[in-house]
Amino acid sequence: MTVSDALSRARMNDLDLVEVAPNADPPVARLLDYGKLRYLSSKKERETRKSQKSNELKEVRFRPNIGTHDFDAKMRKVRQFIGNGDKVKLTVRFRGREAVHQQNGLSLLKKVAEEMKDQIRLEQQPSMEGRAMSMVLIPSPAATATGRQERNETQDSDTAE
Repeated sequence: MTVSDALSRARMNDLDLVEVAPNADPPVARLLDYGKLRYLSSKKERETRKSQKSNELKEVRFRPNIGTHDFDAKMRKVRQFIGNGDKVKLTVRFRGREAVHQQNGLSLLKKVAEEMKDQIRLEQQPSMEGRAMSMVLIPSPAATATGRQERNETQDSDTAE
């Protein structure tokens, strides 16, 4: 059908002529309401965005001479982030003369990685960035699957009560 015939038919039916496949040979066009098409496409886009999980980068900061209780509290937070499937950036901040003893910070980061070796993979090895040493951990596929399964079980038990 010629373009002029298609346009006249679209005007008669109070519709729009929309080119659906411009790269096809010959190009494909349809008679439809353009406003409705835009609405449906934006709705579909919102749904796909909603179903996607954005991988956030969470940061947990340590000091080189951290106490055991503080260390344990921060480790619980790291485990929670890893269980949720987020990347975790561990940072050890050095202030003043602490920067001379960078081996303390390195041993602290290695201790964290050693405690969580079955749940994480190292994305970035420990490295100095200014006056801070940092390392990035990502959840291992097995850890995220078990974390999701545990969350689903707790949600199911909450709804059953």
